Amino acid sequence: FLRLSLSLQPSLLRAIFNVDPDEVRSLIFKKEDVNVQDNEKRTPLHAAAYLGDAEIIELLILSGGRVNAKDNKWLTPLHRAVASCSEDAVAVLLKHSADVNARDKNWQTPLHVAASNKAVRCAEALVPLLSNVNVSDRAGRTALHHAAFSGHVEMVKLLLSRGANINAFDKKDRRAVHWAAYMGHLEVVRLLVAGGAEVDCKDKKAYTPLHAAASSGMSSTVHYLLGLGVHVNEVNGYGNTPLHLACYNGQDVVVSELLKAGANVNQVNERGFSALHFASSSRQGALCQELLLAHGAHINMQSKDGKTSLHMAATHGRFSCSQALIQNAAEIDCEDKSRNTALHISARYGHELIITALIKQGADTAKRGVHGMFPLHLAALSGFSDCCRKLMSSVDILIDAENIFFAGFDMDTPDDFGRTCLHAAAAGGNLECLNLLLNIGADFNRKDNFGRTPLHYASANCNYHCVFALVGSGASINERDQRGCSPLHYAAAADTDGKCVEYLLRNDADPGMRDKQGYSGVHYASAYGRTLCLELTSGTDIMCDSESHAPISPLHLAAYHGHCGALEVLLSALLEVDVCSPEGRTPLSLACSKGHQECVSMLLHHGSSPMTRDYTYKRTAIHATGINTGRYTYKTTTSIIVLLVYEIQTLSVYTSFYALLQRGASVCVRDILGRSPLHLASACGRVGVLGALLQAGINSLTHLTDNQGYTPLHWACYYGGGGVGCTAVLCESTAVCPFLPLYRHAFSSVPPRIRRLCGGVVGSRGDQEDQRQPVQPSALCRVRKRVDNEGVAEMLIDALGTAIVNATDSKGRTPLHAAAFSDHVECVSLLLSQGAQANVVDTHICSTPLMMAALNGQTNTVEMLVSSAKADFTVQDTNRNTALHLACSKGHETSALLILEKISNKNLINCTNTALQTYVPLHVAAKKGLTVVVQELLRKGASVLAVDENGYTPALACAPNRDVADCLALILNSMMPTSPMVTIAALPAHSLTQTVVNHHPVNKHASKGVAFDTPPSLRPDHASYCRPERPPTSIVGDDELNDSDSETY
Repeated sequence: FLRLSLSLQPSLLRAIFNVDPDEVRSLIFKKEDVNVQDNEKRTPLHAAAYLGDAEIIELLILSGGRVNAKDNKWLTPLHRAVASCSEDAVAVLLKHSADVNARDKNWQTPLHVAASNKAVRCAEALVPLLSNVNVSDRAGRTALHHAAFSGHVEMVKLLLSRGANINAFDKKDRRAVHWAAYMGHLEVVRLLVAGGAEVDCKDKKAYTPLHAAASSGMSSTVHYLLGLGVHVNEVNGYGNTPLHLACYNGQDVVVSELLKAGANVNQVNERGFSALHFASSSRQGALCQELLLAHGAHINMQSKDGKTSLHMAATHGRFSCSQALIQNAAEIDCEDKSRNTALHISARYGHELIITALIKQGADTAKRGVHGMFPLHLAALSGFSDCCRKLMSSVDILIDAENIFFAGFDMDTPDDFGRTCLHAAAAGGNLECLNLLLNIGADFNRKDNFGRTPLHYASANCNYHCVFALVGSGASINERDQRGCSPLHYAAAADTDGKCVEYLLRNDADPGMRDKQGYSGVHYASAYGRTLCLELTSGTDIMCDSESHAPISPLHLAAYHGHCGALEVLLSALLEVDVCSPEGRTPLSLACSKGHQECVSMLLHHGSSPMTRDYTYKRTAIHATGINTGRYTYKTTTSIIVLLVYEIQTLSVYTSFYALLQRGASVCVRDILGRSPLHLASACGRVGVLGALLQAGINSLTHLTDNQGYTPLHWACYYGGGGVGCTAVLCESTAVCPFLPLYRHAFSSVPPRIRRLCGGVVGSRGDQEDQRQPVQPSALCRVRKRVDNEGVAEMLIDALGTAIVNATDSKGRTPLHAAAFSDHVECVSLLLSQGAQANVVDTHICSTPLMMAALNGQTNTVEMLVSSAKADFTVQDTNRNTALHLACSKGHETSALLILEKISNKNLINCTNTALQTYVPLHVAAKKGLTVVVQELLRKGASVLAVDENGYTPALACAPNRDVADCLALILNSMMPTSPMVTIAALPAHSLTQTVVNHHPVNKHASKGVAFDTPPSLRPDHASYCRPERPPTSIVGDDELNDSDSETY
């Protein structure tokens, strides 16, 4: 509220924020709307609750203010009042029947908000009205989790006294004691432990409270937990002990506590890293490392990839840690699995101080590492000249300068790929490194295993100064590699400013040299649009070379990639304009297919023919302009509509298309499947192109259907790329109007893929009838989620009449079914406003639009249908599924909650189906692990004794399979022999055998199992304790419904 300027708000809202009850009373008397909403759907009652003004709240409610109004975050005034810790405001709202179970978009109730904001008195008012204080939010956290995280001792005491489950876990299996320990709230931890909390409990990744406290450096909490006898060397899911986590985060005080308690300093995790590895890599790990070494940590212990603690310090540049390791006799030249020593790693990352320290301790500078490279290779490749100088100076110290190549460290010694240090320096681009090597006589013409010299590498990376230095040193400028490429090829492909190419040409590089595929430097420059490089070769004979054996010409490459400048240089060299590729494609066709209008205009200006057809599909450039996609699959034989499910990029091609028409291109030309440019332009939403086509072919448009009977309007409605534009152009054109009666019944041959998009519902047994199903225009235009579908639908309604909104296909599905399936809320709203029947059922499986939306988890559509369309929740499909069954069966928790919010009939809550083994919704929700839905169902009176056809109660439905369910029933029966329910032990022996062994019962079982007081929570993956997360809050800033299991406090 405070972010908004009060001067821009309604007068009633200003009076509320000015805390002026008299002014509020006066405005209400003047008929001011007490339920007016701002852009976030907040009402004046939300504002008054936020301010905690009980008098104004009373005035607003008595004047008609909706006490349970929800804003766009689903927050009610009660949420706001509790967040403000206003006891009086909460009391007034509760007096007027505010919903204490209301949930926001994070599924937090007012009690969650109270627990997060230390609103103890508010919580005391809420708790007596709640049937369960263990309700969990979207992350699976109860109010106790929030209170423990925030360190509110009084709130924790209150919740525990009212029956809060002290060992409840969230979706990440973390309990309240985890969060209290992580935040270091020692008093809360003591309170929880005194109440029976398990101090050695583990979350999903096996983190214990001790891990949590150790990672965040809570030494007092660690000391307390250790005093309770918690296992100090307990490992988490990654094999890390609390000591590992403390060392990784540099928590030296905690490390000291753990070592005093007997922590194993040499215990390794699943990757073989010890605590010393972690301490040596940590930014604050020096003191931790000192403590570990003093307690006997093995300094040369190697991980599974062979790294020692010295490797870790070298990787992260921890000089002080490396010094401590060296002084404690760490092995200097120990190799990891990649053959790298600490010296290699220091050279790779440019840690000069560590290199100096290692060399002083006698590190071998001639030792081979990864791919057989010296430390000098790695330093030169990374461009660390100081490291190179340090490594080279160490050689001079060890040997005489005159015998530098005879001491086991030849500068031209290659690695496993034949690359010398000079190759690495040329690729790295650091001139200082290169000159250091050249000055000591490195071979600049040495080839690697691919035949490339250092000049190849310098040219490919456009390192002009390195190219200059190598050529100046006498490097061979026309040397070919194994692919036949010279340095000029690589420079032509990569050089944007042309400096390297110019220098190579000036030093007699051969521009006519071709690689083994026949491509010259001109091809490479054309493909990458290096205009300056092409201009440098424009005066050579290579530009007019007709003896090329390359698969395609430079013109094709430049046109396809839209390099207009490169194309201009090539055309000015008088190259053949309509040269064809092996498939018969001309440069003009390629430019049109990609929508490069400037290239198209340039090619036409130079005489390119727009009517040249390719060899395979006989398509011209005008076809390519209509479809305008680089993803088009030419070998397909299905309808173009199926192709359009690919995301086609919208490019401006009107100019190029108009240029083609000016050159006499035929509008009625058709491809092998009967598709005209009119079809393709309609499908791709090219409004300008479509208008030009209709105008140019007004006297020749005699065939408006392709070989499969589709008209351009089919395509425009289905894809919707042009929104209202294409539909309007087609409906208003005098050339098309005579065909409008055809459009009323022309949607009769939609392929199976589109039928699945329109209405493929779970539980259907497939189509046995003919695959050509009639689909109405307004239904088809809603299938694709594109821009302005509601505009297209409105245009169709205007053109074809309002009767079309209730038109049905062969399966009885209306446009509202299609809109609900695709979650087009604007289309749903439009259809409802035009008289669409909200509760119409199809003839295929008797599904309503609400059922279709619930099945597919279309939350926005479900919310609209249940709130404004008076959807009927009692309708059942052919399998007797209600919308609630369907939402639960697919795990769509939010949709199920929206439906549940409107249901109060217990018969509907306990309604059974047939397709899902006579399940009630509670069975389905429990089986899918929908914790919040199960809680709501139980609160609304769902029967825990309902049984399915196998005799399973909802509690047994949670079992992953029938074997587990039977075992669970046996165990529960033995634990609770006085249960009034019929148990598995009471069944006949032959029935039990059939159930447990064969899983194909002949007789229906009686009820077996018991109901649980607290349903099991979801258990997704979660993040580890590495750094503090943001604190929990009941008022979350994210508007989105994020079901991600990665969300944390």
